[in-house]
Amino acid sequence: MYRINKSANNVVKLEQRLFKELHIKEREHLQEWVAKNPEMLGEELLIIQKEFSGFNDTSERLDLLAIDKDGVLVIIENKLDDTGRNVVWQALKYTSYCSTLKTDQIIKMYQDYLDGQANGEDAKENLLEFLEREEEELLLNRKDQRIVFIANHYRREVTSTVMWLLKHEVQIQCFRAIPYSMGEELFLQVEQIIPLPETKEFMIDIQEKEKEEKEKSKTVEETESHLVKFWGLLKRDLHEHKLDFLERVSPRPSFSIGTWKGNGKFSFCIGRTSFRVELYFSNDPDKVFFDAMLNHKQELENRFDGEIIWERLDNKKASRIKHEMPKSIKDKLEGRFNDEKYWDELIEWYRDAMVRFYKSTFPVWEKVQNEIS
Repeated sequence: MYRINKSANNVVKLEQRLFKELHIKEREHLQEWVAKNPEMLGEELLIIQKEFSGFNDTSERLDLLAIDKDGVLVIIENKLDDTGRNVVWQALKYTSYCSTLKTDQIIKMYQDYLDGQANGEDAKENLLEFLEREEEELLLNRKDQRIVFIANHYRREVTSTVMWLLKHEVQIQCFRAIPYSMGEELFLQVEQIIPLPETKEFMIDIQEKEKEEKEKSKTVEETESHLVKFWGLLKRDLHEHKLDFLERVSPRPSFSIGTWKGNGKFSFCIGRTSFRVELYFSNDPDKVFFDAMLNHKQELENRFDGEIIWERLDNKKASRIKHEMPKSIKDKLEGRFNDEKYWDELIEWYRDAMVRFYKSTFPVWEKVQNEIS
C-alpha cells in the first residue's frame, strides 16, 4: 500500500506490520473498531451485541452480533495476526446457538446492549428504522445466518473449510485486516478475500423456518416479492425515460434503493409512514456532511420546487435530507403499496420527484464534497 503525495507527484510505500508489533489487541482495539465502523465490511450492518455470553447451558462468548438489511443475523469473529485452527468450529457453534433465536429474543438482546451503553435508545424503534419496515412486518432471523471472519492471516485448514462450507450454501465471508505504518501514523486496510468480491454474488435458497407464525412469514415473503417486482418496474421506467439513477443497481427486497455519489446515497424509499426520495449519509456520526449541506440550506431550497426536510438524526451515525410525497397524493396511495393497481402513479411520482430533487441537490452536494476535501 502506498500513500499519495500530490505536491511531490509521487507515492510513498507504507510498511506492512503485525498487530502484535503495534500492541493492538483483539477485543480492546480491532473488535471496537469494527463495532463502531461496521461499514468497513462493505455493507450496512447494525451491531446488536458485543461479547455476548447469554446462551443457555454454555459459557461460549461470541465477539460481535449484527443484523443486515434483510434482517439476517451476522456472527462476526475477530482474530489478529493468526486465525488459529478452531475459528471455523467456534463460529459454527455460535451460529447454531443463534439459529433458534426468535424476533422478541433478538430485540431483548439488542435492548440489553443499548442499555449497557446508557444512551436511552429503543431497540425495536432502531430496528424498524434500520430495516425500514412496519412493526407488523418485523420478522428477524427468518433466513439462514451469516458468518464473517476478520484476521490478518488465515491458516490453510481454515480457508479449506470455508471454501467447502461455501459450496454447501453456508453464507460465510473472510476479510483480511492488515495494519500499516509510516512514521508515527498507523493505517488499517480491510479487504474481502473469500469469496472474492468480483465473483458472482453467492446465492442461497430461502429456507422457511417454522419457529414463528406462518401467516406473518407469508406476509413478509409477499412484501419482499412485491419490493423486487416494484423496484424492477421503476428501474425499467427510468431507463425508458433515459434516466440512469438505477442503471447499475439490481432490484432487491429492500425498502430503499439508490445510487451512491461519493459519501451520499440518492435513494428512492418506502418509509414507515410515507414515500420519499432522499440524500442519505449512512456514516455521518459527527454530522460533517449534514452540517456542510445545511450551510447551503437556502440555496438548495431555492433550487427545489417543494418541501425539503432536514433530519440531522443526533445520536445516530446516519443523517438525511429528504422530500416526501405531498399529503394530497399520499392520501390516495398510502398503505396501498401492495396493491399493484397504484404502482403506475407511484412510479410516476418517484421519477418526477427524484429528477427535481437530484437536479436541485446534487450541484450543492458536489460543491460541499469539494469544500470538505
